[in-house]
Amino acid sequence: MKKYIAETIGTFSMIFCGCGAMVINDFTGGTITHPGVAITWGLIVMAMIYAFGDISGAHFNPAVTVGFAVAKKFSWLEVPKYVASQFTGAIVACLVLFYLFPMSDLGATIPSIEPMKVFVIELLLSFFLMVVIINVSTGSKEIGPIAGIAVGSVILLEAMFAGPLTKASMNPIRSLAPALVSGNYTHLWVYLTAPFIGMFLAVFSCKLVKSDNCCDEKC
Repeated sequence: MKKYIAETIGTFSMIFCGCGAMVINDFTGGTITHPGVAITWGLIVMAMIYAFGDISGAHFNPAVTVGFAVAKKFSWLEVPKYVASQFTGAIVACLVLFYLFPMSDLGATIPSIEPMKVFVIELLLSFFLMVVIINVSTGSKEIGPIAGIAVGSVILLEAMFAGPLTKASMNPIRSLAPALVSGNYTHLWVYLTAPFIGMFLAVFSCKLVKSDNCCDEKC
């Protein structure tokens, strides 16, 4: 039960701080700035990995959870429970943000370019993210003190350069929760599909660069 609570709290914290930074940036006329928003996303993910990595593995992302299951580093039986926990944390975070800033879009992932281009970018961003994650994590636990820095850094990097175009979601729940609470479903399908495909490709790429059994050990 503790690992599900950890996933709920971790996802809540990530969405509240990350989407909250976007909302507050708009609310205050850009005082946080785009780099500040990107840094916020990277730092909160890094912090939550250090807080809960040894309890739940600090997934906070259904695509990561499913990716680990595909890689045989995580039990398929645990996937629905993890996703439910992540969904709960994300929705509660968005409801709190809605109470605080009812006129905002809650950091919804609304693309600035054509949907298919957003799809390609989000797929690649998710691929890069999972390549890092799968090499610093076992699926159920993070490996050593470098994991938080590595994952937080790649999220910061991707949010920095791709955020203005796609909002750099890389996470279906991160896009779904603000959409459900705000009622803005613009091109939501992109953010519900591209991260899963990108994560799957990253898992399969593992076998191309590592030993044959790189994705055959359950943890």
